[in-house]
Amino acid sequence: MPQPKLTKLELKIMEALWSLGACSVREIHETFPAKGRPAYTTIQTTVYRLEGKKALRRAKTIGNANIFEAVITRNAAQNRLIDDLLSLFGGRVKPVMARLIESGKLTPEDLEEARQALRQKTRKEKAQ
Repeated sequence: MPQPKLTKLELKIMEALWSLGACSVREIHETFPAKGRPAYTTIQTTVYRLEGKKALRRAKTIGNANIFEAVITRNAAQNRLIDDLLSLFGGRVKPVMARLIESGKLTPEDLEEARQALRQKTRKEKAQ
């Protein structure tokens, strides 16, 4: 099943679920900083949209409060975002890497980690 496309607010809500585990709309709402916090009803509506997208589900009901849990993983959501970003560049990684280097957000440690992951992937492909 393809991963749903998530908006910025939806990702923040999912981040709350990934961090806290199963929780209510009220608990999700309280994870947002007080300054600039979206209205409770905005969070509630967005949670129900995420349920419709099958990104989360109702785990149980306590009293009149629904408890929600993430269905998709953080890793799956991140992979979808990265794939979407790369598609904007025609699948080319070079412009993205160049921008990360220019911005100072790509460290030598990040490059070494990427090299190790590439080596492992190459070994796995040769073993098959």
